[in-house]
Amino acid sequence: MRPLTEEETSTLFQKLSKYIGENIQLLVDRPDGTYCFRLHKDRVYYVSEKILKLAVNISREKLVSLGTCFGKFTKTQKFRLHITALDYLAPYAKGFGVAAKSTQDCRKVDPMAIVVFHQADIGEYVRHEDTLI
Repeated sequence: MRPLTEEETSTLFQKLSKYIGENIQLLVDRPDGTYCFRLHKDRVYYVSEKILKLAVNISREKLVSLGTCFGKFTKTQKFRLHITALDYLAPYAKGFGVAAKSTQDCRKVDPMAIVVFHQADIGEYVRHEDTLI
């Protein structure tokens, strides 16, 4: 478990800002304590600093996870959000999806057409729950 590098932090915050905008600061400085992001085996965890200090006594090899998994970095260093981050992002979200069609197309589209792609769906969680640790 290690802190994120500048590049990793930038990539993570760019992804989060697409969904919660400037509210990223509210994730870190919460009324119930200070939280931070840590990387462990290409996965980014959101963890309280109080719990992080307790986890120092556990070796990296034996540590499975700590806090909430927000997502993971792919081999090409792109960041993918996991469904487990949804509970923390939803209160600050401007809408959790990506438009599949333009505004003009949405007005003329068939009622059963796909207009928004889900960024994280429950199906992904069920399909990959053994690897989402």
